Amino acid sequence: MKKHTDELKEKTEKVKAKAKKLGPVKLIVLLLLAVGTVCSFVFYDYIFGAETVFTAEYGSDFLNGLMGAIPRIISCIQIITITSIVTTLILFVILRLFTKSQRGLTVSRLCCNLIKWVVAIILVIVILAVWGVDTTALITGAGVLTLVIGLGMQSLIADVVAGLFIVFENEFNIGDIITVDDFRGEVIEMGIRTTKLKAEGNIKIFNNSDLRKILNQTSEPSVAKAYIDIEYSADLGKVEKIIERCLPEIKIEGAVEGVTYNGVNSLGASGVQLYFSVKCNEGNIFSVQRALNGELKNMFDKNGINIPFNQLVVHNG
Repeated sequence: MKKHTDELKEKTEKVKAKAKKLGPVKLIVLLLLAVGTVCSFVFYDYIFGAETVFTAEYGSDFLNGLMGAIPRIISCIQIITITSIVTTLILFVILRLFTKSQRGLTVSRLCCNLIKWVVAIILVIVILAVWGVDTTALITGAGVLTLVIGLGMQSLIADVVAGLFIVFENEFNIGDIITVDDFRGEVIEMGIRTTKLKAEGNIKIFNNSDLRKILNQTSEPSVAKAYIDIEYSADLGKVEKIIERCLPEIKIEGAVEGVTYNGVNSLGASGVQLYFSVKCNEGNIFSVQRALNGELKNMFDKNGINIPFNQLVVHNG
């Protein structure tokens, strides 16, 4: 459990570190745009006034159009700069404050993706309005167009809706290990349309609407199992006493509890099968299972308990 907590802390620290680092290029660009925006507001009358160098007549339609477009370009830069700074601050706050748990990490990333899409759409509409486009008619037309497109993009809408339900119902979070369609992997990213699972260096991308019959293997501790056969000639009572004495001494790295002896699992063709188990985090289940088999083999060898070979009995009538 401690290791699982450490892994979660490591992931949240990476996200917070990413939030801290805007990147030198992005920081310089934002700084230059901010300085330019402040200057444009300081010299507002000289740029956007009724009589400026940009509204004068120059005797050429091309030059007049070019000079008249400069104030609009400056307005677009102002809008982009202010929007970028506000959006960056909002994303920074979200990633800094809401990544203390897997649930918070998942919701914060989904919110960040959603905010970016919404801001981008609003930004396009506002910039078009600056250039004189009738945005009211555009929005009305976009509504009709969205309805038409929506009928042909039902799978995309289904993916978005399914992604929202997955997050709000808390079916799984980033960092959880889940199994979907026999693919077992760690959730590394959740978007409004797709979810990415990683296993053994491979990344599989699922559409959110295709995520059905999900097995979340991280919500509760998993169980690593070991099945060991002993000879039929062995005294089961003595073997169980040896197990009772030696089992508490076995320490498995990655286990969250001690090893448990669960009794006789089956009577096989060559021996009596004993069942052992230990609880662990799903991310460590395979390593814990291998270590458990090795420790039990060593325990049986030290105490003279033989693991039988396959036997074949030939009967002559």
